[in-house]
Amino acid sequence: MTGDRTETVRLLPWSGPEGKPCYLVGDGTGYVSRMADSIERVQLGMSAQILDHAADMLADHKATAAQLRFLAARMAEALRDVRRIAESRGARLPGPAGDGPDDGIAGPASDI
Repeated sequence: MTGDRTETVRLLPWSGPEGKPCYLVGDGTGYVSRMADSIERVQLGMSAQILDHAADMLADHKATAAQLRFLAARMAEALRDVRRIAESRGARLPGPAGDGPDDGIAGPASDI
C-alpha cells in the first residue's frame, strides 16, 4: 500500500485456464484495472446490442428455431458477463458504516 490508497481484491471480467475466475489485488489505478474497466464497458455495450437484436427477432414471426437458439446462446453469454461485472462491482462497494456485527444493520444473507 502507498499513502492513503487501500488495496482491494477485484474479480476480473475474464476467466483463467479451465474457466477459473481471475482476481486482481491492487488499488484500482493500474494498467490491468484500466484494461478490466475497458473490457467491462465493451461487454456491457455488447449486451445492450444483443437485447436490441432480441427485441427485433422476437417481433419477427419468421425467425427460425435455429436463429432463436443462437440468440439465446449469445444472450446467455452476455448475461454471464453482466453477472460477473455486477459481482465484481458489488464486492468493491464499501460496507455499511457501523462498529461491527452488532451495529443493527442486516447483512446480505438476511435480505434474501
